[in-house]
Amino acid sequence: MILPTEPIGSIPRPPELLAAVADHAAGRIDDAGLAAVRDAAVRDTVRRLEELGSPVVTDGEQAKPSFVTYPLAGVDGLAPDGVVIPFADGHQRRLPRLTAGPLRYGVRADRYLRAALRHASVPVKQAVVAPSALSLLYPPEGVAGYPREAFLDDLVAEAEADVRGCLEAGAHSVQLDFTEARLALKIDPGGGVLEEFVALNNRVLERFSPGERARIGVHTCPGGDQDSTHSLDVDYAALLPALLRVKAGIFWVQLASEPEPDKALAVLAGHLPAEARVFVGVTDPVDPRVETPEEVRDRVLAAARHLPLDRLGTCDDCGFAPFADDVSTSRETAFAKIRARIEGTALAARALGG
Repeated sequence: MILPTEPIGSIPRPPELLAAVADHAAGRIDDAGLAAVRDAAVRDTVRRLEELGSPVVTDGEQAKPSFVTYPLAGVDGLAPDGVVIPFADGHQRRLPRLTAGPLRYGVRADRYLRAALRHASVPVKQAVVAPSALSLLYPPEGVAGYPREAFLDDLVAEAEADVRGCLEAGAHSVQLDFTEARLALKIDPGGGVLEEFVALNNRVLERFSPGERARIGVHTCPGGDQDSTHSLDVDYAALLPALLRVKAGIFWVQLASEPEPDKALAVLAGHLPAEARVFVGVTDPVDPRVETPEEVRDRVLAAARHLPLDRLGTCDDCGFAPFADDVSTSRETAFAKIRARIEGTALAARALGG
């Protein structure tokens, strides 16, 4: 038998790209010079994933400033002092704050997809930011002349266009990065914020046909960044039932770093929607140690004891560098972990097929 396996998204950027981004910011190279280095990084990422035998590839998010802020490039009406996201090791990330409307994306994800498709000979998936994440741009005090309801209407329309553009451009699948799902329960253990996030994402997904939703999914993880997380201490049992009410056809679920994977798998199996496919994380990008194929195999076999084989696949827990400046994991380590995932998944498929 064959078990599908695929990356989540980001791959650490090569030193040449990081240097080019710094040179561009300092005015030492122009837009065309930066674009050429970015395209070379995308080409190298796709090539290396294909050489490892990845049946589905991504662009590695080489051109994105981060998985969450890419739509905001060139957008006016933003201030830098928005919501702060604290991580377990003490570092923080900060989102912009909306100061004026209407919200319009400055960049859509199909731009990155089309660049990857030029270099790929296998299917390409595309990650997009979930609208729930961008809803955090709107400040509690409101925005003069731009009610929250109008902002959410605009956000839903922009998010729909972002996803639809990727489907129309030929994406194998579109992955909504919903890392704020687990964080929502840390902010509000009662679950009200999480329910709002789920409802908002469903407003977007309801605009697509069942056939389209079969190619659209959500990814959840505890927010890996700089070898730390923002919400790994939140119990999956509190998250998964709500997460699985998202009207998506695919779920990519962090599991390798989960302290109680069997407990999480039992909850996942009990709430998995009919017809939905689930990809379980079998490599941990936050852990610098490279898993062996045998460890991956055993994680897959554990998942197979809970989940139907015809709806099971594997992935990495999360992206390896969701923010462009994250150099905590080397590019070589990321590809070594991906190799272990692909080889370990094949070992599990042979064991299950026998």
